[in-house]
Amino acid sequence: MSTTHFGFETVDEKDKARHVRGVFDSVAPRYDLMNDLMSAGLHRAWKAYTVMVANLREGDQVLDIAGGTGDLSLAFSRKVGSTGTVVHTDINEAMLNVGRDRLINLGVVLPTLVCDAEALPFPDNHFDLVSVAFGLRNMTHKDEALKEMCRVLKPRGRLLVLEFSKVAQPLAKAYDWYSFQVLPRLGKLVAGDDSSYRYLAESIRMHPGQDELKALMQQSGFGHVDYHNMTGGIAALHVGIKC
Repeated sequence: MSTTHFGFETVDEKDKARHVRGVFDSVAPRYDLMNDLMSAGLHRAWKAYTVMVANLREGDQVLDIAGGTGDLSLAFSRKVGSTGTVVHTDINEAMLNVGRDRLINLGVVLPTLVCDAEALPFPDNHFDLVSVAFGLRNMTHKDEALKEMCRVLKPRGRLLVLEFSKVAQPLAKAYDWYSFQVLPRLGKLVAGDDSSYRYLAESIRMHPGQDELKALMQQSGFGHVDYHNMTGGIAALHVGIKC
């Protein structure tokens, strides 16, 4: 039996996706509200910076993986215009439904697809940009997912990975206290679910740090990789170019 981590817990590899699905099924209805509360709204600035770095042009083809409630898909769609395409995907149907309904309410209709990032149903060399925001750490085989993202990108295409990362050492003690004491209580109060937000804190600690993820992206086929720390390393944006 092959095992992997689900937060600090060790589980069968085959069961991780089911556990992760349960987390996001639970938090989907309050996901956006909890993001605002637990990050004090900073996630909006991190995503705005990601959109700026994406530097999309009219007509670009974009794949938004783990697109969830659609923040980045919406912003990208405004950049690529009527001649471009943004494909809004997530492995979790509940999250995707929330995002699709939200986009439709805003008058934006995008191709929306439930799919697994480790086996993307798209042809080689198809997209100008692939993004994954706060989703990579939940994937069982990150290396396989990154290889798939590289495969579907055009030559010179870019991958943007926005993810929680390794916080700067002076902030570590306070960040740990907030993550393990405040965040689960906030999840219980607002979303009626403390365990999912405890998993969030644990999954961040199990995710590769900035330099480790950079190396993993390079090993997965990206010829040039750089990263940008935000808010003392609480989040980091990795940019990989398919050479």
